[in-house]
Order: sequence, then structure tokens, then C-alpha cells
Amino acid sequence: QVQLVESGGGLVQVGGSLRLSCLVSGYASHHYSIAWFRQAPGKEREGVSCIDNKTGRTIYADSVKGRFTISRDNAKSTVYLHMDNLTPGDTAVYSCAATITPQILAPGMDYWGKGTLVTVSS
Repeated sequence: QVQLVESGGGLVQVGGSLRLSCLVSGYASHHYSIAWFRQAPGKEREGVSCIDNKTGRTIYADSVKGRFTISRDNAKSTVYLHMDNLTPGDTAVYSCAATITPQILAPGMDYWGKGTLVTVSS
């Protein structure tokens, strides 16, 4: 079992920045790559980014490329999602998930966190 706990969500103004954290724990958790997803009200869940646990290779959705940066701190067992130049379209519940195969497709995830709400106000 792998446990994931997100933090760092909140209210931010348009053009602002926010950093989300995903604390990863559990048996064999180091074998998993970590992805971020988001789901806005009335919309389908969207894969945002993923970081490969072995190589550090990163994947980004086109909608966030150049604005979001995923990183990890293995000593702290934490994966971060740094978000810049936020727009109201980024408002959503952001969740992290663990996957054996690095990807941003929801069906491929093995474990999920509960999510943290990000609201971008204009």
C-alpha cells in the first residue's frame, strides 16, 4: 500500500503562483512514479504532470507546459508541483497519484491521494 497526502492548495489571484506538495509513504513507495491530476467542477479529470521515479524524466499536459514544474525531494519523500502564471481555468481539485509506469492517464494509476483545492480568483 502507498499513501499520498496533498497539501498547499488555497486561494490565489490571477497571475500568481502556488506550490503543491505530495507526501508519499508506504511499502515500496519508492518504486512508483508520481503524477498530478486535477478536476474542475463539472469537468473530467485531467492529467497534469508526472515525474519518473527512476530517471527524473517529466511529462506535462499541453495546457500547463511552461507554467507548471514538477519536482521531487527523495529525502523528504515529497513530490512538488510548482504552478506559475495561474488563470481561473486552473481552478480545480488537484490530486497526486502513484503509478508504476510514468504517465498522466488516470486509469493507469495505482494509488490516489484525496486532493487539495486550488482556486484562482480574478
